[in-house]
Amino acid sequence: MQYNDFKELSLSRLGFGAMRLPTREDGSIDQTALEEMVAYAMDHGVNYFDTAYPYHGGNSEIALGKALSRYPRESWYLASKYPGHQISETYDPAAIFEEQLQKCGVEYFDFYLLHNVYENSISTYTDPKWGILEYFKEQVKNGRIKHLGFSSHARPDTLEKFLDYAGADMEFCQIQLNYLDWTLQDAKAKYDLLTSRGIPVWVMEPVRGGRLAALSQEDTAKLKALRPEDSAAAWAFRWLQSLPNVKMVLSGMSNLAQMEDNVKTFSTGAPQTEQEAALLLEIADSMKNALPCTKCRYCCDGCPQGLDIPMLIHAYNDVKFSGGGMTVSMQFDALPEAKRPAACIQCGACAAICPQNIHIPAALKELSDILSKTPSWAEMCRQREEAARKLKQKK
Repeated sequence: MQYNDFKELSLSRLGFGAMRLPTREDGSIDQTALEEMVAYAMDHGVNYFDTAYPYHGGNSEIALGKALSRYPRESWYLASKYPGHQISETYDPAAIFEEQLQKCGVEYFDFYLLHNVYENSISTYTDPKWGILEYFKEQVKNGRIKHLGFSSHARPDTLEKFLDYAGADMEFCQIQLNYLDWTLQDAKAKYDLLTSRGIPVWVMEPVRGGRLAALSQEDTAKLKALRPEDSAAAWAFRWLQSLPNVKMVLSGMSNLAQMEDNVKTFSTGAPQTEQEAALLLEIADSMKNALPCTKCRYCCDGCPQGLDIPMLIHAYNDVKFSGGGMTVSMQFDALPEAKRPAACIQCGACAAICPQNIHIPAALKELSDILSKTPSWAEMCRQREEAARKLKQKK
């Protein structure tokens, strides 16, 4: 197993993410399968395990804590997260934190994150009313949190705003990063920002929810010609290994076969070459089929609505690739109605000046239609909690 130094620790470069654990037909976590996967991970040098308060309807922390309890506490590092992005009057930091410790069966968290700092939650995390940052800084002082950080799906400007507020207290940041989102979600700008601030990067969604582990036959053949033994997922992981500020790569593994393949990738094989990395970026470009916006911003100067058109085109490309708008919907929750794509009056001034000849009004109309059918992040969270409640009642 490959390791990275972090502070005084030696962390396995591969971490086990507990958002997509093995499940039974009724949707409940398959504890036996999970414990088999944890055993394999421990036997092969994986020492970092990541969960969160809302994962699996609140049951991920319980299941993972139980699986890890079979091993000496000093042999593994556990991370969980505070759900400030789902804040309500009942989400008291102290009460949630105590509940998490109890559910996981631990006296402290090795790593703890402010969960999903993004456009619509940054005001919650920075609001003195909740006292979130101050509470968790106190837990660091008390030794109940060893290392404090945050996760984020935010745009680079929002990420920078949060770093200006709390960067001095954040020891690491977890972002969505892979060779597709390097450009599709502007992950390069986020990586560069965090690196410039001296904040180590933790990676989530390294294979884009499995999308980069199941490439087309044509693209798979290109990869196999260079590395016959590596899976498509292994290629995505090796690309991340080439980024020096990436200290942890989390994979949400759902079965033992995925665990075995990922452990193999992080235990054997030569580093990715520049030629191989370039090939992945070529494949990413062919997958996106994106509108060729260069962010020149000529379109913004004449927009009577004052829309940030490059940002909206960026969102359009993301939504079109994903087939849905969850991440974009999260970010747009905090965007004023007057700055959303529906505010476009279809005047065509932007299209007339666009050097790339993009039919911008049509793209904004399509984006608006897609978002109108996409539940808000708050509604998605409510639906998940309702599903978890019904599952609990079944038991």
